Amino acid sequence: MEKRQVKIPNFFVALIPVIVMMGLMLYGLVGKKDYHDAHMPLIIAIVVACIVGYLHGHSFSDMLAGMLERLNATMEAILILCTVGLLVSSFMISGTIPTLIYYGLDILTPKLFLPVGCVLCAIVGLACGSSWTTTATVGIAFLAIGQGLGISPAITAGMIISGAYVGDKFSPLSDTTNLAAAVSETGLFDHVIAMTSTTGPTFLIAMVIYTIIGINVDPSSYDASIAAEMRNTIAKTFNTNPLVMLPILVVIVACVMKLPGLVGIAVSVFTGVVFAVIFQKGLGLTDIFNMLHYGPSFETGNQYLDGILKKGGMDHQMWTINLILLAVAYGGALERCGCVEALFGKLKNKLHNVGSLVLATLLTSLFCDAAMGDQFLGIGVPAPLYVDKYDEMGLGRNMMSRTLEDAGTLWAVMFPWTGCGAYQYATLGIHPFTYFPFAFVNLVNPIYAAITAFTGRNIFWADGSYTNLLGRTKAGKPAGCPEEAHKIAVANLERLRAEGKAPQINA
Repeated sequence: MEKRQVKIPNFFVALIPVIVMMGLMLYGLVGKKDYHDAHMPLIIAIVVACIVGYLHGHSFSDMLAGMLERLNATMEAILILCTVGLLVSSFMISGTIPTLIYYGLDILTPKLFLPVGCVLCAIVGLACGSSWTTTATVGIAFLAIGQGLGISPAITAGMIISGAYVGDKFSPLSDTTNLAAAVSETGLFDHVIAMTSTTGPTFLIAMVIYTIIGINVDPSSYDASIAAEMRNTIAKTFNTNPLVMLPILVVIVACVMKLPGLVGIAVSVFTGVVFAVIFQKGLGLTDIFNMLHYGPSFETGNQYLDGILKKGGMDHQMWTINLILLAVAYGGALERCGCVEALFGKLKNKLHNVGSLVLATLLTSLFCDAAMGDQFLGIGVPAPLYVDKYDEMGLGRNMMSRTLEDAGTLWAVMFPWTGCGAYQYATLGIHPFTYFPFAFVNLVNPIYAAITAFTGRNIFWADGSYTNLLGRTKAGKPAGCPEEAHKIAVANLERLRAEGKAPQINA
């Protein structure tokens, strides 16, 4: 049999699978139809991508291999997702999350809740290196506290997402943080330092906005009796001894000890179960198994509380897991059939300054998030497309790694059909399009990164120098980079400075 010639589709053909997927999604979401999930649109889009691949020389087995390659890379995340369902259930039945709610309602006020909650979520995210774990533990608790304080669930969810993702981005334990550094071939801490130039200011901006919202909370919206009733119901249903909050500490310690994700969560689940047996009486092995598998089923009689406590369980995660499997398979199909190369391969030839390069990287990451349904693709796909351009413009590799995270990580959670968006929707019970306007860190960060790049600010150069917000360029230590690529980038930077196209180092 004659071997078929593989071709790259043209730009318009490459758009077809994307248009099909997005069109079907909008048909359900915007058209107010009865079907709002992303599963069937993704299945149809996968078929379309395979047809495009076949028409351009790929066999079905080749397309399948592309999908399986991506799926294999995400299997650990899938297993972690299963165990996170167990984690939430174990922290419910142990009384850990209910007790956090109990004391949180007593300590926090409507005016302080949003900024304080955002900081605490960031701290937990930093310690855990996981936005998923943060939202599944303290995030659920804060959502209940916010309801008790009369704060809109959409605003609370946006605050939780903002804090959790800030912590995740700055954590050396985070998978996306390590991935961005790895695909950019730079040092992990070089990458983290670079992120302070964009994520740091946007976090401060978000804190100011959350503080303003808190100050302007309508006192009439706060019904103290609701919070009091929730606290009384929790006290009647659970043992609220402060010791039952210790499993949260176990999660943090497991992360600090750099235990593998699955091991750390497994230890945390076991701790939660032990605490449930010790502190929450009347639970047999069958009860524990049922709650871990299907989720807790507490009937407290309090409508606000019942909705919060019915979270978790391995079975509850299957909707999300199915979606992630389809989204990743779709991304693998798009990549294998050449659609990504067709859409962005020629773009880099039109990039002639730092601002346009940063904007192109951000938009490509956003596209991969939205069209390919996976944050790892939002980071991993743009890197090889633009890396030579960063070297050509004399930029540090941590400039690229930072930019990949500014959009690829932070915006993946904004779409309900991505793995991140689906997970947070399933965990918090708030639709991504609902919390989208209030996740200020995630929303503002890419915009801030683009504006500062176009104005020649927050630029990390190949020789280690850094142009700050005031436009002054200070000498510094070069970020990690392959030796040959570093020589090329530094030579390009020196040439650009000689031509007056790059800033000189200020004394």
